[in-house]
Amino acid sequence: MAEPTPRTRGSDKTREVIVETALRLFRERGYEATTMRAIAAEAGVSVGNAYYYFSSKEILVQAYYDRAQAEHEAACGKLLDTERRFAVRLGGVLREWVRVSEPYHGFAVKFFKHAAEPSNPLSPFSAESSPARDAAIELYRRVVEGSTDHIDAELKAELPELLWLMSMGVVLFWVHDTSEGCQRTYRLIELTVPLVDRLVGLSHLPGLRGVARDFIAGIHELRE
Repeated sequence: MAEPTPRTRGSDKTREVIVETALRLFRERGYEATTMRAIAAEAGVSVGNAYYYFSSKEILVQAYYDRAQAEHEAACGKLLDTERRFAVRLGGVLREWVRVSEPYHGFAVKFFKHAAEPSNPLSPFSAESSPARDAAIELYRRVVEGSTDHIDAELKAELPELLWLMSMGVVLFWVHDTSEGCQRTYRLIELTVPLVDRLVGLSHLPGLRGVARDFIAGIHELRE
């Protein structure tokens, strides 16, 4: 692979400075009150240059989603490479998300009202957010496929997306968590992961397999 040229390295640095500046201003001033002009001025670039890298504030937030997801994946690497128990893998991935997201907690509190709007492109369920969402689901696929626990085959295929949906519940709780160090969110993970582990572990038993099939059928119907 060719080494990046000085121009490319400079472009990457400028892009990163703009993202960092935008996130700081979003935290300090709020999303609505922060303009692209203000971001450009604080970042030390022209407005035109800021728009060259990011055509809107929404694209800047999508860059944050992508970066946060990459940080989360990197933080989970060692755990997923060495641990094989489903519950430990799932709990570890969720806890790592809280840990790496801690610097953005203040931003998330101010920003959530925008992301929570179903029609907003900043929603984690929007088409615009699909790259970060798909990457997150793929991370939970690694959680499932790298586990040695016995999981019903049909449920196993659906489980990565279901675990991502569960993680969205954790995110919502985290946004509203005012406890020191978000300890209540860690406690939520501690309480819920064993329950999910038990349900997944029972899914292959003859008496509960039908329940799992009905649940999966319901998920498919809601997707249509």
